Parts: sequence; C-alpha cells; structure tokens
Amino acid sequence: MRKYYLDNIKWAVVVIVVIYHVFYMYNAEGIPGVAGRITKLDVQYYDIFQYIVYPWFMMLLFMVSGISARLDLARHTAGGFIRRRTRKYLVPSTIGLFAFQFLQGYVNVSLGGLFEREPDIPFPGKALICVMSGIGVLWYIQLLWVFSILLVLVRMIEKDRLWKLFGKPGLPLLPVLIATAVPVYWSGQILNTPIIVVYRFGLYFFVFLLGYFVLSHDEAVDVLKRWFLLPAAAAAVFGILFCMRYFGENYADVPANRSVLFLGYGFFACLAILGGMAKYCDFSNRFTQWMSRRSFGLYVFHYLGISSVGLFVGRSGVLPAPAVYLLSLVSGFAGAYLLNEIISRIPGYRWAVLGIKGKR
Repeated sequence: MRKYYLDNIKWAVVVIVVIYHVFYMYNAEGIPGVAGRITKLDVQYYDIFQYIVYPWFMMLLFMVSGISARLDLARHTAGGFIRRRTRKYLVPSTIGLFAFQFLQGYVNVSLGGLFEREPDIPFPGKALICVMSGIGVLWYIQLLWVFSILLVLVRMIEKDRLWKLFGKPGLPLLPVLIATAVPVYWSGQILNTPIIVVYRFGLYFFVFLLGYFVLSHDEAVDVLKRWFLLPAAAAAVFGILFCMRYFGENYADVPANRSVLFLGYGFFACLAILGGMAKYCDFSNRFTQWMSRRSFGLYVFHYLGISSVGLFVGRSGVLPAPAVYLLSLVSGFAGAYLLNEIISRIPGYRWAVLGIKGKR
C-alpha cells in the first residue's frame, strides 16, 4: 500500500521551503548572497519564521527520502534504483546547470555583487561562475544522489541485517528513537563543508540512513503515531530555547547550526511531524495528488522567481516592502509552476532540467 503521508510530507515541506526563501531573501540577520533588509524596522521580528523552520525541514526531507529509498529498493533492483536516481537527481543538478540553471546562477552572482567587485573576469570565467552558482537549491538532490549510491554499497555489505534488527518484535522502539538524538548531535559535528554550509554530509546522511533502517518499519511509525506528542513537546522546548538564544544571529552557520538546541529541536520536530502526518494525513485526494506531482518542479524552479524579484524589484525600492514580499511569494509559486508545465513538455530538454524520461 502506498504511504500517502510521505507524499504529503514532501509537498508540504516544499511549500514551507518556498515561504522560507521569501523571508530569507530579505532577512535582517546579515546572511549574505540575498537582497537583504528592505524595511526600516529596527528588528524584523517576523524573521523568527526562519528560525522556526530551518533546523528541521531539510532534515525531515532526508529522513523521508531514506524511507522512500527502502520502499523503492524493496520493489526494484539496485541497478534500476541507481539508474532512476541518476536520471532524477544527478542529471538535473549537473547537465541541468548548463541547460537552464545558469540563469539562477546569474541572479545569485548579481545579488552577491561579484561581477561588480571583479569586473575584469573574462567572459568564459563569468559563464562558468554562473553555471556553478546555478546549483542553488539543487544541493539537496546532489546529496540525495550521493547518499543513494552509498546506500547501495552499504546494502551490499550489511545484507539487510541492520534493517531486520530494528524490525525485531519486542524492540523498545520509542526509547531507541529518543536515544538517537545523541548520534544525531554527533553527526551534526562532522563532515560539514566550510563557506557553503548547506552541505552537511554527516548529519543528512545519518538521518537518511535512520529513515532507511529504522523509520521504514511500520512498527516504528506506529509508535510515533501513538506518541508523537512526546517528541512534539521536546521540540517545543528546544525550539523556544533555540529561538531565544540565537535570534538575530546567523542560524545557518556555526555555532548555531551545530548547537544542542538546533540539532535537538530539528530531530524531535522531525519525529513529531512524521508521527503526526502518519496519524492524520495518510490520505490522498485530487489536491494532494496535484501537489505531489508538481512538488519536484516547485522545488527546482521556485527560487528563480523569488531571487529575481529580490534583485530587480526589492533592491530598487520602487515598491513598499509588503508588496515586495507578496510579489516574491507569488513569483515563487506561479513562476515555478509555469516553468514546470512548460519544460516538462519539451522532449529532451525536460530530461536535462527535470530528469523526466523521453516519454511522459
């Protein structure tokens, strides 16, 4: 049976990512590479939204991706799994950079002002910089492809012994899941790339494996369904303390993103959302199906509309701040859905940009 709550988590988180990027584009916390503050407020208290969602939404996506990988590999061969993941994730985040995402790269570089500071860069160098800067939000699918390849290698070595261990009857899954907060904290301290702080190989690979080996068991999800208020309460405590401690600082970089508060909040929020969605949102209707089919396109394209508004409208000051925020939000959704509908219908090009097969 299809686990509809996983589909609903995926598209719902992508929607939150779009909203987050609107606030992120005009943040007052000094995070570089965006349009920055466009209000005259001394403190943008509504920026707290970024602190509320950032510690958990990508962690949750990798966790759900691990569960989905288990379901996929249970029905298909490892070779087919790798081929599908390569087409879906690697192609758009490599070939797609040259086919389309260089446009996003140009906007990103312009927001950062690189070409203004370094006007003597030759055209080939500028073009390559735009292509590489076009990775943007595609870092997620790049990591997902790497983790998928590593997962196949891990499976060849451990031969499902670990997965079966966590499926044993009588295993106290709730204490096990709560205790997992400790290795989550440890994993958050390792394999973090400098400067480009989103590449957290240690943390995201661990929660990906947690999804695959533990949370893919129906028994584990049943436990979370019954007890999701427990991690929700823990997440509330960690989340409030995190926001109080770090509001006004860069939440996406050290020391905030490696703190006990950040990682504890993110992990317990993931468990609570997973259990709550499994309990109340394991259903499908026309709306959820529509959102699920377009969630990947929304993720791939949404930032172009938001960042373009930030570059050409937000920084110009021609519109009041509330109108700029609203225009960015509309551009993020409408632009992404429009691009997805157009590009998904162009043979060949849709393979390069969205990883869609030659035949729809």
